Amino acid sequence: MEQSLHSVRFPGETDAYRRSRDRLLKAEMELRRQVEATAALRRALPPGGPVPIDYSFDDEGDTPVDTDIERQLRLSDLFEDGKDSLVIYNFMYGPAMAQPCPSCSSILDALDGEMPHLRQRTNVAVVAKSPIQRVRHFARERGWRHLHLLSSAHNTYNRDYHGETADGKQMPMLNVFVRRNGQIHHTWGSELMFVAPEPGQDPRHVDPIWPLWHVLDCTPEGRSVDWRPSLTYGGS
Repeated sequence: MEQSLHSVRFPGETDAYRRSRDRLLKAEMELRRQVEATAALRRALPPGGPVPIDYSFDDEGDTPVDTDIERQLRLSDLFEDGKDSLVIYNFMYGPAMAQPCPSCSSILDALDGEMPHLRQRTNVAVVAKSPIQRVRHFARERGWRHLHLLSSAHNTYNRDYHGETADGKQMPMLNVFVRRNGQIHHTWGSELMFVAPEPGQDPRHVDPIWPLWHVLDCTPEGRSVDWRPSLTYGGS
């Protein structure tokens, strides 16, 4: 029998299981190498194009949801001192949509809990096209506490950075910006969304920030092509 990759064993496992598990473990090791290599390529990207507009977003801040008070924040205001990267996720919740995208909501459910940790290293914002009061109302219903939610209702950010199609359809785009010498540049976008996936695959362009699929990928059932997140489940 070929020597195993390590000495750890689980109760009742067979030699056949261990041989199969070692084959999988080699694949997992290669995947880890590929993840690290891909991240290194991403870090090595030169700055992309300079941001053409210091976009002004609507930000309700801490005002009650039933007031008309809102403030304006520019893109440059989203960079805190000492943190020169900015991650922006486009939340698919346009003014004509009765409900926001359930998949986006699942992503943001998880991201909300990670925000206190992420803020230690980088700037993060979530942008939706709906009026800010509508966005914040949904956030309060959802129980989100930490996300920095903004509205692009009065600017062209979504259209310019591919969070919206020419006919107004909202898209789940993830973009990263960097500040260098007082200038803000685009540095990375989730372009995997624009490349045709292989048969049976989803675009998976924002999988790295979406733990739902990573957990299901660890199970024998996997991620089903017939199942998607929902805003509610049964009596919940």
